[in-house]
Amino acid sequence: MSADDLSRSTAHRVVIVGGGFAGLFAARALRRGDISVTLVDSAQHHLFQPLLYQVATGILSEGQIASPLRDVLKRHTNVECVLAEVVDVNPAGREVVALRPGGERMTLPYDDLIVAAGVQQSYYGHDEFAQWAPGMKTIADALDIRRRVFGAFELAETASDPDEQRRWLTFAVVGAGPTGVELAGQIRELAARTLRSEFRRIRPEDARVLLFDGGTAPLASFGRSLSGKAAAALQEMGVELHLGSIVSNVDARGIDVRDKANGTTARYEAGTVIWAAGVEAPPLATALAAATDAQQDRAGRIQVEPDLTIPGHPDISVVGDMMSRDELPGVAEVAMQAGLYAGRRVKHKVENPGAREVGRFRYHDLGSAAYLSRGNAVVSAGPLRFAGLPGWLAWLFIHLAFLTGYRNRLSAVITWASSFIRDQRHERTYTTQQIDQLRDVYQAQSGQDRPAAGPAPRPAPSNTPERPARSQ
Repeated sequence: MSADDLSRSTAHRVVIVGGGFAGLFAARALRRGDISVTLVDSAQHHLFQPLLYQVATGILSEGQIASPLRDVLKRHTNVECVLAEVVDVNPAGREVVALRPGGERMTLPYDDLIVAAGVQQSYYGHDEFAQWAPGMKTIADALDIRRRVFGAFELAETASDPDEQRRWLTFAVVGAGPTGVELAGQIRELAARTLRSEFRRIRPEDARVLLFDGGTAPLASFGRSLSGKAAAALQEMGVELHLGSIVSNVDARGIDVRDKANGTTARYEAGTVIWAAGVEAPPLATALAAATDAQQDRAGRIQVEPDLTIPGHPDISVVGDMMSRDELPGVAEVAMQAGLYAGRRVKHKVENPGAREVGRFRYHDLGSAAYLSRGNAVVSAGPLRFAGLPGWLAWLFIHLAFLTGYRNRLSAVITWASSFIRDQRHERTYTTQQIDQLRDVYQAQSGQDRPAAGPAPRPAPSNTPERPARSQ
């Protein structure tokens, strides 16, 4: 369905921005009824981000944690998928502005808008760190980290200088939340188990993994008990914890870290630096805030009402990681529940005109889980706390339940069995071409100018309806 088709449609038009957990669950909630749904995403696959670290460390393939949105939603006949990057919103004209691959601008009209655009990596004002310390939010990020991690062992094997060899065998991970802890643990497990007998000149098990964080404990959000067990498990594996540390510089050869307690700065030579320290809202959040006068929190996320709409704009919902409400964490469970709520709220409004609105959004905490090593994970679920083997089994169940599609679940089980039982990692292929040097498909092609990603010209408000009247 084209933008012109959407303009002529008599069905209630809902545009969903983003195909992550929030966007996907919103689309599923709008499956039936006189509703035309357009889901816009710049990648057109649904990605299970919590397992990206296993792609980066060679356990799973990218196809095992990602599913094409068109395939996932093929039975939802009222849902149209559009490959584009949304860059702005025009509330007065009730339309979103997006860029097609190649940079061509397009507009999509809506009656209700659900923004589920997620977040991006934050370097706390030091975006220059990104070229040396990739984050992990996309498949491209995971494949880049895979190249850096496995490539570091290869470069160490052929290094003639002992100092250079040690540098390549040193891995620095910034951020001791779930992503950083899982990455640090997997790199140590990779070095000590999988690669141990594959090299002739180096000892992969001698690789150093340094974990830096400004806080006082890893996995602090899991509580003191589980955090302490995670710290002990990481140290037993050989991960070196550097807590109370602030990264002041990252370059091609390592990392500079300032100690919060005494203010001294230390230099660590490291061949690979990975950033897992923070997130911020994407540029679309700033454009949306400017268009609607919405407030943003320190991370740029949009502050929303109890029904997850923007104040003064009941037709615009912000859900998932990009919303700011009651200090809810940016986890998959919040995104799923918020997306489902927003979709049901819009459907209730369409199917019951004039009826009382649905109640406020209420989040039900289903818990959090973090993988430490084979047979060891920590899980926090309400009053329940699991660690060690029980936590690992709970982790397996949770992640299998959340993976999209039976094929991905079955494939993950088979792959995990091979990896955990035989210490094998079959997904170790990487390219020596830097992924981040490939052309962005949303940039204008040669000889064309990319349309500005800022606010589009906004027509003056009019009392005349912007679309044909809709039958009830």
